[in-house]
Amino acid sequence: MSNLNSDPRAAAATKAAPQRELKQERASRTRRQLLNAAATAFAEKGFPAVTLQDIADRAEVTKGAVYFHFANKEAVAVAVTEEFYSQLPAIAESVTARQLPPLDTVAQLLLQTAVALRDNPVMQAGARLQIERNLVDADMPTPFSEFTQLITELLAQARNEGTLRTTTDIGSMARVVVAAFFGSQHVSWIQHDREDLTDRVQEIIDVVLFRHA
Repeated sequence: MSNLNSDPRAAAATKAAPQRELKQERASRTRRQLLNAAATAFAEKGFPAVTLQDIADRAEVTKGAVYFHFANKEAVAVAVTEEFYSQLPAIAESVTARQLPPLDTVAQLLLQTAVALRDNPVMQAGARLQIERNLVDADMPTPFSEFTQLITELLAQARNEGTLRTTTDIGSMARVVVAAFFGSQHVSWIQHDREDLTDRVQEIIDVVLFRHA
């Protein structure tokens, strides 16, 4: 049987492994701090007004730490937007897991997303960055495509089951629902800092969805 202690290289590698894991954990934690700080800054001030120094100050790290993780402000904006789009499926999964009827699932998906937009800076930043996407010199994710597809599928299920009685094209209806939803969050944000967002979304549910139920 070989003895690892007799092999200096193996001993060094064994000793270095925990150090690498610690560095990776620290780097991951710092990146998360930066994303949260950037999200808050973008949500409050908008992309043009935010600087990398703002993000560093909010994260309580050096500007060099920002550059270690991101090449520029555009890269930070893309990362925050990608985080926004990773949270939408998580909300959808939590709602669909309840196995509600399709129309109720759509309603809860809209309401739970509204709560996240009201309370979560990453969601607020993602929504604002999509509005300001023409100011970000980078390839941004396609807005709301998977969200729209899920609602399309749920509306199709509802019509097939007979709980949605409409002759409107389902794809068109889904796009109207998504446009109304994200439009309402924008108006609610400008007028009332999203405090009335769930009420506005409930109006969309009552008028657009359950009017045809």
